[in-house]
This record gives sequence, structure tokens and C-alpha cells, in this order.
Amino acid sequence: MQRGKIIAVAGKGGTGKTALSALLIREILKCRAERGEEEGGEEVCILAVDADPDANLPDALGLGFGLETGTSSDSDFRIRTVGEMRESLLEEKQRDATLDVRSEFEGKIAEIIVEEERFDLLVMGRPEGPGCYCPVNHILRMILDTLTQNYDYTVVDCEAGLEHLSRRTTRGVDAMLVVLDTTQKSVKTALRLRRIAEEIGIEVGRLLNVANKIPAGVEEKMKEEVKRQGLEIAEVIPFDPLIQEYDFKGLPVWDLPDDAPAVAGVRRIAERVV
Repeated sequence: MQRGKIIAVAGKGGTGKTALSALLIREILKCRAERGEEEGGEEVCILAVDADPDANLPDALGLGFGLETGTSSDSDFRIRTVGEMRESLLEEKQRDATLDVRSEFEGKIAEIIVEEERFDLLVMGRPEGPGCYCPVNHILRMILDTLTQNYDYTVVDCEAGLEHLSRRTTRGVDAMLVVLDTTQKSVKTALRLRRIAEEIGIEVGRLLNVANKIPAGVEEKMKEEVKRQGLEIAEVIPFDPLIQEYDFKGLPVWDLPDDAPAVAGVRRIAERVV
């Protein structure tokens, strides 16, 4: 089976990667649904991967996370993470030295995928015990190599900073969206991301720099400054007060109205990657 498209959303922490990831999934579904109606195509299937240890993507998608309960209509609903599964299997390995952790993991990965009507969700999380986060990143590489074959698109909300590149967890992506805001730190992170990708040979089909949360009147100045530093802005998403309002009220950005300022910008990105 041919691998579906993989889209990684990367950048400095605080630039709005998670909100953009959630809206991107929503708008890809809408784009493909509209094209499907026009062309008589089948429904699209998306895998959402929350690769950030903070695990905020479920909330942005309207699923809820929490270590105790989620917000599903099922009161017993709880999203399990890859990190938790890994720790559980390692504990079993201590009791049974013959246990093949890798094969057990591959057999159980489907159990922790949250299946929704329009997309599936996999939360990487972090190990509960002490130790390096590298093993979970290794698992993410395995997932991108295997599970993505079952989906038309996989959208990965990457951890903040540069770890996902330096550990090669986003190898072989069709598009990487590097999210910037008005800070110089975000621009420097974008420049380092590009340099690291080139140095360690990450296969990226398209690298698109996305300026996010940009106040009115700042767009052109930011484009000029970023260009002066050697980057091109592919898309500008304006500052959207509704996102702040939804966040304050605990509402998912998935439910933003179609005419929200941020939605229009993400829609244009979705049309590019579709």
C-alpha cells in the first residue's frame, strides 16, 4: 500500500502549532470532502499524531485529554499514550524476561488509537518513569513508517524546538510547516530547523514557513524582516482573538466558525497540501 502524505507542524514553542494542526486537519477534511463531491471520490482518512510531550492536541480537537478522564460522552473515556504503553511493557519485561517488547507493542498500538468519525488520534505522551525520551521518539519513527500507510494524510503536531529533527522523528515528510510569530526567537528557530534538516538529510518534500498570530499592519514588515534573514513566508495567519477566547473558556479551536480570521489562513494552507 502506498504511504499517505505526512505533514509535520514544527517551530518554537508558543507559536500556535497545536491550534494550527487542529485547524489544518479540519480544513483538509473539508477540502477533500468538497473535491470528493465534485469528483465522486471516497472519503478521506486522517491520522492526527500528538508528538509533543505536553499533549494539547486532543483538547484542540475537542476530545479532551487529562490523565484521569477526557470529555467524551463516555464517562470512562481516557486517552492512553504511547509513553504509558511503553512504560507498562517495560515493567512486564522485568517480570518476564522472555517478553518480546517490540512485537507486543506493535500488537497493542491499535488499542490506544482514538477512533473518531472523521479522523484517528494517537498521543505520544512521555514516559512516566525516569529516563530519556529517545525511545518514544524511536517509536514515533516506526509509526510514521508503518501506520501512515493506512491513512490518506498524517498530521504530526511536533514537540517544540528542534528535537524532532535532531532525533530524526520527522524523516520522510511531504510537507513541513514551520510556524513563526513576531519574535526573533521563532525566526532563529526556523533558520536552525532548515539548517539541521539539510545537515542530517531529512527528506522534506516542501518546507513552508507560516507566520502565525500576526497583528494587523505588521504583515509586510514581518515578511521583509524574515526575507532579510533568508526566509520566505508562504502564508500569514492573522492574530485571531477568538482563539484566545476559546482557550480561556476551554473550548476547542476545532469549533471555530468558518469566518474566523485564523480559519481562512489555515484553509489556504490546506488547499496547498491537498
